[in-house]
Amino acid sequence: MFLLDEQTENALIGGGEIVIEQIRGGAMMDSNSTRRQFIRTTTIISASLLLGGCRGGAGTNSQTRASNESSTKADENQMGGEVTATEDLMREHGVLRRALLVYTGAAVKLRANPSAIVPDALQKTAKLFRAFGEEYHEKKLEEAFIFPAVKKAGGEAATYPDILIAQHNRGREITDYIINVTQGAKFGARNAEPLAKALEAFVLMYRNHAAREDTIIFPAWKQTMTDTQLDEMGDKFEDIEKEQFGQDGFEDAVKQVSSIESSLGLSDIAQFTAPPPPKISET
Repeated sequence: MFLLDEQTENALIGGGEIVIEQIRGGAMMDSNSTRRQFIRTTTIISASLLLGGCRGGAGTNSQTRASNESSTKADENQMGGEVTATEDLMREHGVLRRALLVYTGAAVKLRANPSAIVPDALQKTAKLFRAFGEEYHEKKLEEAFIFPAVKKAGGEAATYPDILIAQHNRGREITDYIINVTQGAKFGARNAEPLAKALEAFVLMYRNHAAREDTIIFPAWKQTMTDTQLDEMGDKFEDIEKEQFGQDGFEDAVKQVSSIESSLGLSDIAQFTAPPPPKISET
C-alpha cells in the first residue's frame, strides 16, 4: 500500500474532475488522443475514487475509535460499578447480622432491666427481618434459585440446603413469637426471660447459618454458572428486589436497622471495642 501527501491527493482528485468535465464537453474528438486521454482519465478517476474511499474509511474508522475510546473512558470513570449477585447476597446478610446484633444487645438488657427495652424497637427489628430476610432474601432468592442449583450440582454443598430450609422455617416461627410478644407497652419479669432465650437461640442459629452460606453455599452456587449467567442472575435479583419493595430494598433496610440501633443506644460501634487482654503474671 502506497501513501501520498495531501497535495498530491488533491491534485489527482481535482484532475479526475477536470477530465470528466472535458469528456462531457466533447473536447476529445481525435481518436488517438481520445484513446490516450481515455486511459489517462480512467487512471485518474480510479485513483480519485480510491483516495476518496480511503478518506471516507479513515474518517469512519477514526469516528469509531473515538466512540469506543469515549465509551471505555466512561466505564473507567464510573465509580463503584455494578453489584454482582454474590456481593448482593452477602451485603444483605450484613443487614441481617446487624438485626442479630440488636437481638443480642436486647437480650442482655432484658435480663438486667426489662423496662429499659422499648418493645416497639424489637418489633420493628422482627418485622424488618421478616420482610427483608425471610420473605425476600430467603424465599425469593435462596430457596427459589440458589438452593436448587446447589443441590443439583451435588458435592458437599448439596448436603446443606435441606438443613438451611429447616432453619428458615424455625426462624419464621421465632419471628412470629417476637412480633406477638412485643405488642405490649413494656416488658415485665414474666416475659423478659423467655424472650431473651428466644432471641439468643435465634442469633446462635443464624450466625452459624449465614456463615455456612457465605463460605460454602454461595461459592458453590457461583461455580454452577458462567460469568454471563452470573451477570444475568444479578439483573434478575435486582428486578425481584424492585418488585418486592418498589425501590432499593437494601438501602431502605440499612436505614431501618440504623434507626433501630440508635433507639437502643447501639449505633456507636466504639462501645464494642474489646478491652485489652489481661496481663500475664510473671512467675
